[in-house]
Amino acid sequence: MTRKKNDPQDLEKELRGLKNILSVAQVVVSSLRLEEVLDNILGSAMAVMEMPAGSIALYDRASNYLSLKVHHGLSENFISRDRWRVGEGGLTATILNQGTAFAVEDTDKADFFNNPLAVTEGIRALIAVPLKIQNKVIGILYVDDFKPRRFDQMDLRLLSILGSFAAMSIDNARLHEKTRRLASTDGLTGLYNHRQFKRLFSEELMRARRYRKPLGLVMLDVDDFKHFNDSYGHPVGDKVLVAVAEILTETLRDCDYIFRYGGEEFIALLPESDAAASLAAAERCRALIEQESARYLDGFATTGVTVSIGVATYPRDGETFDGLLKVVDDLLYAAKREGKNKIHYLPDS
Repeated sequence: MTRKKNDPQDLEKELRGLKNILSVAQVVVSSLRLEEVLDNILGSAMAVMEMPAGSIALYDRASNYLSLKVHHGLSENFISRDRWRVGEGGLTATILNQGTAFAVEDTDKADFFNNPLAVTEGIRALIAVPLKIQNKVIGILYVDDFKPRRFDQMDLRLLSILGSFAAMSIDNARLHEKTRRLASTDGLTGLYNHRQFKRLFSEELMRARRYRKPLGLVMLDVDDFKHFNDSYGHPVGDKVLVAVAEILTETLRDCDYIFRYGGEEFIALLPESDAAASLAAAERCRALIEQESARYLDGFATTGVTVSIGVATYPRDGETFDGLLKVVDDLLYAAKREGKNKIHYLPDS
């Protein structure tokens, strides 16, 4: 039966939906953690639409890829494809280009619907809502059902309103994450900064004491950096620092922490690394910087760089923050005084 315009049941449904959207918006905008924001958005959309499954994928325009970030009610097989390129002329491309909500009431009867993964999953109805900031689509919210559904314009309107709140919250969370990351990392190299070194060194030192584990401390300084800058200019000097940062990142373990300590100085924390292991890691770094830095600077400079290194370990060479830092700093400058491109450490007592 066709309802009349301004049907009380429709008005009641819309009012109920808007109240739900308002309560959802209050929850969503209260968080600045991206993962939490996405999870709240998806759970709320599924509840508002009374649909058992859904997902959110964020879009990267530069690569033309969508990346699955959160999902509910879907199988392991379905979510295993967590990143995919947007094909020309497909349903996803249409949603991204048009920027409007799109509904499929019965995938079996929709000739244009040819997603084999969704068919295998048993998805029979879905709504896809583009998440937009101004006119830029940053992702897609999907809600799914495993049986055919009827959707009206009110359903799409309510979900689009939720999508607007969602996009705003995602943008805020991303901005917060970027600000937080900038506050803890060096803008040039992307490594942790001096402030983070103080915090993480204190934490790792406490952990090493608690569990009676060693902790390695490796301090590096680029040799003759001022002369290099004077010869090739500061922009090429910046490329040196980036090259050293990348070589250190590739050489050290995933569990190690690397910092730009200041100027041309770098420092690394090596959890559970004793003197022998820390020296071996430092030698790999020294050798690879000597061998590989020229390749990073090809076309900008005719030579690479070397580094001088000091190595100290807890508890062998000191047991306090200030004590260990003084030891490793003294060792670094001893290496520079005695010829550079060297590693210095305290001999066994």
